Amino acid sequence: MQRRLRLRHREDFRRLRSSGQTWAHPLLVLSIAPNQLPHNRYGVITARKLGGAVTRNRVKRRIREAARHLDPRIVPGYDLVFIARPRMSQCAYPELLAAMERLLQRAGVM
Repeated sequence: MQRRLRLRHREDFRRLRSSGQTWAHPLLVLSIAPNQLPHNRYGVITARKLGGAVTRNRVKRRIREAARHLDPRIVPGYDLVFIARPRMSQCAYPELLAAMERLLQRAGVM
């Protein structure tokens, strides 16, 4: 995923947690807020409950790849943060993709 499409600053994550809307799924939690840009930006949060650094990084890569795959179908102009839940480390990629699609549809951005 391109660098300009990633959320990297702590202030952005805090803004999303405080003023954004949130939807939950057994695998992921999604927070969304408008960003006043012509494109979407994505962030991923993984907790230590998921496992060691290797596992957390693998989960992040899979979520970013799924977001890159779904990006053309998502309405532009939002910041989106995906928070991985502990079950995420054992799920298959198609299951992750379906969970993300469901969350995005519930949020009304897909």
